[in-house]
Amino acid sequence: MSGAPWLRSVAVVHRLPGRIRLRYHRHPEAPVQGAALEAAVCLLDGVESARVNGRARSLVIHFDPALTDSDRVAAAVAGLGLDDIVAKAARADDGKAAVAVALAVLLGTNALPMGLRLPVSLHSALPLLHHAAADYGENGITSHVLEAMAVSISLARSDFTAANTTTFMLALGEYMENSIARRSDDLLKHLLRPTSDQVWVLKDGVEVRIPATEVAVGDTVVVGSGSVIPVDGTVLTGEATVNEAAMTGESVAVVKGRGDSVLSGTLMEEGRLGIYAEQVGSRTAAARIADYVEQSLTAKSEAQIEAAKLADQLVPGVLKLAGASALITGNWRNAASVLQADYSCALKLATPVAFKSAMFDAGRAGILVKGATALERLASADTFIFDKTGTLTTGMLEITDSIAFDAAFSAEDLICLAASVEEHYFHPLALAVVNAAKATHNHHFDHAEVQFIVAHGVASVIDGKRVVVGSRHFIQEDEGIDITLHQPVIDRLYHQGKTLLFIGYGGTLLGILALKDSIRATSAETIARLRRAGAKRILLLTGDHRDRAADLAAELGLDDFHAELMPEDKAEIIARLNQDGARIAFVGDGINDAPALAGAHVGIAMQKGADIARLTADIALLEDDIGRVADAKELANAAMARIAGNYRLTVGLNTGILGLAALGLLSPIATALLHNGTTIGILLNALRRLMPSSKSR
Repeated sequence: MSGAPWLRSVAVVHRLPGRIRLRYHRHPEAPVQGAALEAAVCLLDGVESARVNGRARSLVIHFDPALTDSDRVAAAVAGLGLDDIVAKAARADDGKAAVAVALAVLLGTNALPMGLRLPVSLHSALPLLHHAAADYGENGITSHVLEAMAVSISLARSDFTAANTTTFMLALGEYMENSIARRSDDLLKHLLRPTSDQVWVLKDGVEVRIPATEVAVGDTVVVGSGSVIPVDGTVLTGEATVNEAAMTGESVAVVKGRGDSVLSGTLMEEGRLGIYAEQVGSRTAAARIADYVEQSLTAKSEAQIEAAKLADQLVPGVLKLAGASALITGNWRNAASVLQADYSCALKLATPVAFKSAMFDAGRAGILVKGATALERLASADTFIFDKTGTLTTGMLEITDSIAFDAAFSAEDLICLAASVEEHYFHPLALAVVNAAKATHNHHFDHAEVQFIVAHGVASVIDGKRVVVGSRHFIQEDEGIDITLHQPVIDRLYHQGKTLLFIGYGGTLLGILALKDSIRATSAETIARLRRAGAKRILLLTGDHRDRAADLAAELGLDDFHAELMPEDKAEIIARLNQDGARIAFVGDGINDAPALAGAHVGIAMQKGADIARLTADIALLEDDIGRVADAKELANAAMARIAGNYRLTVGLNTGILGLAALGLLSPIATALLHNGTTIGILLNALRRLMPSSKSR
């Protein structure tokens, strides 16, 4: 607890889901203001609103049950100290009161008797002077000290209009700067829609409503129109249109049905779904994004640190310029003008605001950036390295060849026969066969009960004959089917880098299905966009066969490839390139990619990647679209260009203002207006969006 306690005792009077009423007794030394207590309570984690009844000593609090509970809220209220109240009330006030007081003094001072003008103006400036004195004791001469010196000089010269104008402009500028900085944080914190605190779950065939915190993996969650999906999972029943803009940036709703994946934080527009919960609570995509966002708000980039250092280094120079101007011109008014124009505010605030704005834009476009440093490194990346499967390729097998060795069966018959016995087997090969059968006339072959032989294939009986579908080993060695007559065809398909599925019927080889991982439709375009965005080399690292890797590298025009790699091989190659000076962005999705993701200058994980890959990466894609890698690079480039532009504006404008003030061409009032106006303009420029929420591809 910080400082003396604000409340002597706190008791729960009544509680409901999301609402609690407390009875409190104030500490004898604590101030009476209920507004300050309300403001402090509203800033507690999970609290949405608070209402104080001072006479009844009652405090009614509404909170989000997904983030906290009544006991934790009551404990947090009881633990508030006086220092907490002062700090939290100041945050809630955000400087509005200081601006109002400074404006009132500015407008009314000239109407006061001459003897009252100095004390009133001095009282208005006291917060500024106290802050500057404390800052000087801790940090030496800073921008706040310069500002206080400017006001003090004006007061000493009895130039109350200049002093009060400066005090007002500084209060207004600080309020605007804090508001803009807070807005950049709020943009990130509210990137996702909040999920409901109550969830409908199917229990023993009956829909029951339970707290969101009680949903478990394996539950069937029922979501209707207008609701936010609270879990990550797979659709079991129903069909609906889902707006995924909060997670992917896509403005057009997508249709979801049985077997489709859905993400927490996305909105059901129409329809009704039963969803098998695979990730719940803090493990959902929405919750993990919230954690990343909170971490990103406190992380400082190299550009931000350098800007702050430069701002501090320039402060003594401004002080020297002010002294020189006063000595040369003999006019302390010029010194007061110079002291009000410094580089600190714009340099220190514009860079983090620009980074946070860029991270918000990225999130809206389906790209989760874990901090400003990740954007900074991506902008400087000159070498992009891709894993193959699930990255440049879809990771989904497709049938490329259907070859029947019995004239009584067509190529389509062969696919449909295999699909008839594979349709209940959830394996990538089986799913590919079933999908191919759906694209044909989908003739179904009646069969007996299907046997599943682990790691081999499936077997059944059709028209009294045993049918087996599976690997070469299963067909040839376990089932004793002779394949030597068709060896040339088999060798040719293997040489083409295809996966083969053998179909035996009645003890003979009926046919072969060849499957291959397909290249993503946007892979070639993404490679071209990365080259335009500054990528000098684009490489492929894969554990796949050399022939397949060579074909893919040639088709996409990659600079080089390395195949048949183990995870440690990928990490070693990246380490070697790092030693050669390459700034590497590695894009991967599997557990085996985690070492490479960690060792790269910046790691990018695909949306369907393994958890360890997504946690290790600096940037995680929220949409299964390789084009988002190019989006991220372009956005990072734009963010760094914005920061460089703001830096030039800050230095150029403030140098001009300083020069004019030193020559006596600007009054203290004009300097205050120009300096604060340009600072706010630069901050607003930093906050401007870099890309639309749904980037066209």
